[in-house]
Amino acid sequence: MVKKIGILTSGGDCAGLNAAIRAVTHRAETAYGWQVFGIRQGTSGFLQHPPEMIPLSISMMDQGMLRQGGTILGTTNKGNPFHFLMPDGSYQDLSDRIVEGIRQANLDAIIGVGGDGSLSILRSLAQKGDFKIVAIPKTIDNDLGVTEKSIGFSTAVSVAVEALDRLQPTAASHDRVMILEVMGRDAGHIAIEAGIAGGADVILIPEIPYDIAHVVNKIQSLKDSGRNYALIILAEAAREVSGAEGVKRGLGEMLAKQVEERTSAECRVTVLGHVQRGAQPTAKDRILATALGVYAVDLIHQGKFDRMVAWQNRQVVDVPILEAIKAYHAVDVDGVMVNTARALGICMGDV
Repeated sequence: MVKKIGILTSGGDCAGLNAAIRAVTHRAETAYGWQVFGIRQGTSGFLQHPPEMIPLSISMMDQGMLRQGGTILGTTNKGNPFHFLMPDGSYQDLSDRIVEGIRQANLDAIIGVGGDGSLSILRSLAQKGDFKIVAIPKTIDNDLGVTEKSIGFSTAVSVAVEALDRLQPTAASHDRVMILEVMGRDAGHIAIEAGIAGGADVILIPEIPYDIAHVVNKIQSLKDSGRNYALIILAEAAREVSGAEGVKRGLGEMLAKQVEERTSAECRVTVLGHVQRGAQPTAKDRILATALGVYAVDLIHQGKFDRMVAWQNRQVVDVPILEAIKAYHAVDVDGVMVNTARALGICMGDV
């Protein structure tokens, strides 16, 4: 019989995590009378013996949590416990220590909120230690398979759109090409959705390698039509046709240099970086996180484990965690977003 569950947040932070924690606590306490404990700093909280965990209750979960970015539990995106970098430069397998910490916590089940990497590690730990888990998807990149939306994505897009809204008047006032670099480790979902919503002229994503000549032609055509500025948005991992892999750092600056060398345009680069993570969550992220949190608790009540809750066809479903982390969700180069961008005359860098 379930009496005591834990919840942890792992990987990079994003908007909506606290809404998920709030929903889990409310549902567990009011519907089932369970105790809920928050694990500090993701799975790293189990490295300490006794584990670093705090009791959670409805009295702590006021409406302010819905509006709060980050995670009240803390998180970590450093190191794989099965191959952990130690201070002396060596690597050690700390999984046994974490499993022992989980046993000491004496939890009937754990809800893990994370992306593909975090959930893969948590699942491996669960298999090794024979404990029960349910997963909630979160990633601003929205690249986790089998769920249409992940916690944090809506807010990240909203932040990027607001940045384009603010950059456009300055671009027009100073006759400039404004380049906005956004997150997108391997997938360009933020860039393409924000680019369409924010009126970008050029959108560059990892899924479609770009040719600088096409980007330059687009800027020139805007100038020829009488426009004195241009807006470019690119994912941090966008890559040129001639490049084997995307440039992980400084891509915006590199693109600005390429444009200025080939045109008379003056460029300015804005890198949003972690600004996309820590914002106040949008209504969509609050609702998604709340719905997923409630459903995750219900899965535990039903005795369904090793499952991830997901958003499909405007409702919450559950799928095997292994299926979720194996199904990578890149931008469909022939899908509705790319086709919409092209229909608006937005340059994707390939034509």
